[in-house]
This record gives sequence, structure tokens and C-alpha cells, in this order.
Amino acid sequence: MTLLAAHPWFQLVAVAASGRSAGKTYEEAVSKRWAMSEPIPDAAKALTVLDADADAEALAAQVDFCFCAVDMKKEEIRALEERYAKLECPIVSNNSANRWTPDVPMVVPELNAEHLEVIDAQKKRLGTKRGFIAVKSNCSLQSYVPALHPLRKYGLERVLVCTYQAISGAGKTFERWPEMVDNCIPYIGGEEEKSEQEPLKLWGRVEGGRIVTAEGPSITAQCFRVACLDGHMAAVFMKFAENRKPSIEQIRADWDAFRGPAQELQLPSAPKQFLHYFEEPDRPQTRLDRNLERGMAISLGRLRPDTQYDYKFAGLSHNTLRGAAGGGVLLAELLCAKGYLD
Repeated sequence: MTLLAAHPWFQLVAVAASGRSAGKTYEEAVSKRWAMSEPIPDAAKALTVLDADADAEALAAQVDFCFCAVDMKKEEIRALEERYAKLECPIVSNNSANRWTPDVPMVVPELNAEHLEVIDAQKKRLGTKRGFIAVKSNCSLQSYVPALHPLRKYGLERVLVCTYQAISGAGKTFERWPEMVDNCIPYIGGEEEKSEQEPLKLWGRVEGGRIVTAEGPSITAQCFRVACLDGHMAAVFMKFAENRKPSIEQIRADWDAFRGPAQELQLPSAPKQFLHYFEEPDRPQTRLDRNLERGMAISLGRLRPDTQYDYKFAGLSHNTLRGAAGGGVLLAELLCAKGYLD
């Protein structure tokens, strides 16, 4: 809501949720649970919440596309998103339910924009002219996968990553989750599997109307919930193929030079410098660096040799901006720029 409030391309015209909220104004429905530092945008306050199920046809008829972020069982989410797509309403999803649907593109605009071409096959399956589903990846991936992406040309073989994830990733504040104060929980349900597997879909290829996942690199992950409000940190270790190991200078140059379609198309939400490297030995830091470039850039630091792997580094991303809502808005901008939204 806050990102759409002053967006140069998109105008918020409708909001829908479960039947429990239907009929209320948006302000009435969310004010007691509003977790943002900014107030509820004026453009959203007075909107009457529609029933996402009962009012689906009416909602689909009045918008050009929908953002979808719901708390439901995965099979229910898949059914809901397909229903809207079949009503010729494109869906830009923040949910995980369709991330592994073979003809649904899971896109980070700087990394794999070419996967959007699978939408044509998805439309054939759904029997639609303009309706489809596109999804963004898991939030924690943003803290390390973008940094690995330009290094795959050196034969990246193995990656070990430990993520330290903020409580807002669970939809919480410290007021609502007091047991997280001065605490660290070494478990986030399903997160390690997503961290190990989703990058391989991002690095896959479109073939025969579906996305075929990449065979490597091999990734092992451990994910912790830590006492930070926003910002996911990653400690990353990487091993390259023999005789292809790049130098630290080469890695730094690749990070500095890396640009993707989001930058080339000058999308409104895209950071100008996607990967920022900090020279200081104690950076990036969550409080200092999570909001870099409006929370849409990736912060990197501490690149150095490792005794078990070839190199290690630290990464940081803003989990609710780059990792969630901002990533969804950026994906919608890419879809618009590429002609998938009219």
C-alpha cells in the first residue's frame, strides 16, 4: 500500500481480502494491525474491502492486474490465483504456492527476466488471452543469490549459506512477538528448503513451455530468526571449479559492473546500483544499510579467502522491500515494460 501510494505507473483502485474483512473500509480492517512506520495512505483508507472469493468477477473486471499476498493453505492459494487468471486478471504474487508450477515464472527482474516468455505457454494451459500468474522468489534469497549470479560463469559448484532473518519476515513486530527480544531461534519452517532449491529455478531455462531447473550449484542452507525488525543477513561460502577460480579483484569488478533489465529499462523501483560493496570490515550492518536505495539494493561486504571453501562474504537485503512488496512492485513494472500488462 505504501509503495503504491505515489507510484508513477500504478493506481490503487480496489482491495480484497477474506469474508471476515469484507464490507469494512481498509482503515477499519487493518488499523489495529498496521505495522508500518508511515501512516495508512489516504488513497487506501476509504476503500471498501471486497470479498476476494465472492466478489472475484467484479474485482477482476475493474482492475488491470492484482497483487496477491494471502495467508491461506497452498492449495487454496493456487486455486485462487488460477481463478483470477482465468478471469483475465493477471496476478503478481508474493505467495509461495505457485513458485514450483512449471509454467509460472518466478522472477527477480535483474536476474532472469527471460523466464517471462513461459507466460505464453501458461496462457495456453489456462485458456486465457491476458490472464496469467507471475511470482517473486523467497525473501531471504535476495541477500545472497544476486551476488552469486554474475559469478556462475566461473563454474560455481558449491555454496553454503547461513541466513539471519528479521522478525518482519514472519509478519511480526516486537510488540506482537515479545519472546523474540534478546533472542535467536535456529528454525524457520520450510525456509532452508526454499533457500536451497529456489535459486535453481531462478537459474533454470525455458524449454518446451516450462521452466527446467538448473542442476547446480549445490546449495546447503541454515536459517535463523534473529532480533532485528527488518533486514535479512547472509553469511555465504562459495567453491568454484578447479582452474576457474576468479580473483577477489575479478569478483569485485563483476559485482560493481552488474546490471540487469531492471536497470536497463530504468524501472521506477529499480536501484541504480544493484550490488553495493562496502570496504569497511564491519559492514554491511542491518540498521545502517537495509534501506540503501529505498531498500531495493543488495549490500555486500567482507569478501575474503576461506580455509574450507574458496571465498566467503556477507550479504544484506531489506526483506519487506526488495524481498517482498518492493520485489513484487518491481516485477509488475517489468511485466508492464515488457508488454504483459496493458
